[in-house]
Amino acid sequence: MIRDPHAVGRRPVRVSPLGFGGAPIGNLYAPVSEEDAQSALHEALERGIRYFDTAPFYGHGLSERRMGRALAGRARASFAVSTKVGRLISDDHSRREMPDGFAVEGTRATFDYSRDGVRRSFAASLERLRIDRVDILYLHDIGRQTHGERHPEVLRMALDEALPSMASLRDSGAVGAIGIGVNEEDVCLEVLPRFDLDCIMLAGRYTLLEQDRSHELLREALARGVRVLVAGPYNSGLLASPSGPGDTYNYAPVDAVTRKRARRIYEECAAERVDVGAAALQFPLAHPAVAGVVAGLRSAAEVMSAVERMETPLPPALWKRLRSADLIGEHAVLPT
Repeated sequence: MIRDPHAVGRRPVRVSPLGFGGAPIGNLYAPVSEEDAQSALHEALERGIRYFDTAPFYGHGLSERRMGRALAGRARASFAVSTKVGRLISDDHSRREMPDGFAVEGTRATFDYSRDGVRRSFAASLERLRIDRVDILYLHDIGRQTHGERHPEVLRMALDEALPSMASLRDSGAVGAIGIGVNEEDVCLEVLPRFDLDCIMLAGRYTLLEQDRSHELLREALARGVRVLVAGPYNSGLLASPSGPGDTYNYAPVDAVTRKRARRIYEECAAERVDVGAAALQFPLAHPAVAGVVAGLRSAAEVMSAVERMETPLPPALWKRLRSADLIGEHAVLPT
């Protein structure tokens, strides 16, 4: 049984129910000024957010550097930071286009799940973040959706090299907890019985928009005491606006079927006078396997909106309405 709903790992690491997702301040899709990034991070700290997630991939180190500047000088016990391994960042001044969806130039991100790659990535992250330890370290983007036919090879290297290297960092105290950070359930179910994880960051799957395929994973995680951090609760912006569905889903233009489902969610929430964004942030936390929700934030205004959404009381009738409309699956746990 899980005693502290927001504790991760055996030490443990405590996360805030709402976490700050650092991809946007890595210039995801569009530039964010240094002033706006720092304003967002400081607003998050002022508003009680104590869990900050980033990765070398986010802006090819930019997100980590910005986060490090914001957290510098603060008591280390007053916040928790997670970052990721699985890619190495290198200079490549021949690249002028937007690499990997981030508005940065002159760098390249290369997959590396080797033992040495993990160590090198981790050391570089500590330097960018200006800290001497990381609270949670995730193995980033393993899975068939990312690697296609190379998935068996990548999974083997993850199990034989990357995850054991991460476990050594955990044993040494350099890392508080380890897990995988992915966008798909299947690879989680492949890894869970084969390696001793503390947590999983699952992006865009157990959300207000979709839950059914996550049922088996959440049940298995709960049985094993593995905590789940739900990232991408707005499904890449589809459920972010208070006025209606956005244009993107899974980091791409939304398809007609998914947009229709999102529109139905907006209609049912409107009938209860509920902001869809508030429902999207609060819904995943009802499941006992979920330790927190991590939303990507790029401005102080977005931080304030997310905090207000988390704090807004929602009527129990909303969840019953959404289930009656077949918009929340039968296995999902409804907030009370």
